[in-house]
Amino acid sequence: MQARSPVEWPMLSEFDLIKRYFRRARTGNAVLGIGDDCALLAPSPGMQTAISTDLLVEGRHFFAGADARMLGHKSLAVNLSDLAAMGAKPVAFTLALSLPGADPEWLEAFSTGMFALADLHDCELIGGDTTRGPLAICITVFGEIAPGHALRRDAARAGHDLWISGTLGDARLALAGYWKEIALDPEVLALAAPRMHQPTPRVELGRALSALPIGHAALDISDGLVGDLQHILDASKVGATLDVDALPAGPALAGQALALRRRFTLAGGDDYELCFTAPASQRDAVIAAAGSANTPVTRVGTIDAQPGLRFVDAAGKALEMDVQGWDHFSGE
Repeated sequence: MQARSPVEWPMLSEFDLIKRYFRRARTGNAVLGIGDDCALLAPSPGMQTAISTDLLVEGRHFFAGADARMLGHKSLAVNLSDLAAMGAKPVAFTLALSLPGADPEWLEAFSTGMFALADLHDCELIGGDTTRGPLAICITVFGEIAPGHALRRDAARAGHDLWISGTLGDARLALAGYWKEIALDPEVLALAAPRMHQPTPRVELGRALSALPIGHAALDISDGLVGDLQHILDASKVGATLDVDALPAGPALAGQALALRRRFTLAGGDDYELCFTAPASQRDAVIAAAGSANTPVTRVGTIDAQPGLRFVDAAGKALEMDVQGWDHFSGE
């Protein structure tokens, strides 16, 4: 989208901007939504509230000039992915938006992309804030889950299977293409790019897994599998053996060289798939839950009593892999 010059933008107050682009008829999730000093939510009886916040900054989490509609989708998707990782049902969210100016075309596209995903999950925008400044987007999302059903990071146990939803690595492959880190055919980049710009939060799978009467841990893969999996291992005080060649590469990455497939599936980032554990005795239940959520899952390793993360190939041979997840301060 080609933005107009700021001098052509209409003069909108903060409240006019909110009313025009972000205020909608209530869907019923909130007792009181946008328009007062606070929103009011009435939790369902007997349910716990799950809350998560993510901040996206231009030039750090997305390219300058990124497509506004896709950015609206991704801004909410990364938060819904956190709810999916806990197995929670989305309820509502708030939006804090720092804008260099009130560009009507950008605002219309951004809100359209955001609300399309919100409506898909019946998640209501209930408030927030806007201000002038560098482009930054902060969303706080609220969900609910029954007590004792949250997919907590500290619930992995030795002997559990390690599972991955969907596929990994295409988002990182697209980024490598944009950065000219590797030469990609335009067709391959076009195939990979949607995974970077419009990730799919695995809300239905998370909810299906949380309904199972088994103890398991989960998280969403945002900073690369290796780095994120380590959070489960640390919280649960366990280790893991990971079959690197079992990791499901995305359709664009699947056609690349083995070394690149291994690196990007292990430590790509921006996948927003679920990594979760479950007892080996519950494999059929896991597959059934995945089927009910229309989401493919792949068993990729085991949880060990011995601390540390070990890598093996398809034949079970140990691999030495020097990979690490994304760090938001170092940029690596």
